[in-house]
Amino acid sequence: MKKVIDLPLEQISGIIEMALSDHVSFADIKTEYGISDKQVKTLMRHELKSGSYKNWRKRVRDFGERREIYK
Repeated sequence: MKKVIDLPLEQISGIIEMALSDHVSFADIKTEYGISDKQVKTLMRHELKSGSYKNWRKRVRDFGERREIYK
């Protein structure tokens, strides 16, 4: 398993930008960068402030309940 933290800064920025978007699924991120949803969550937890991470996860969970194929 590739460590997410060892990715180049440009890739980390791209992953964060995609993850924060409400129009991009974890499947899309996996297709483009080859990392799992668990790795994305770990990266986001490491890179975002604690409150920002919690708000992002809540938004992903809430939105996912409304639309079946989401994050």
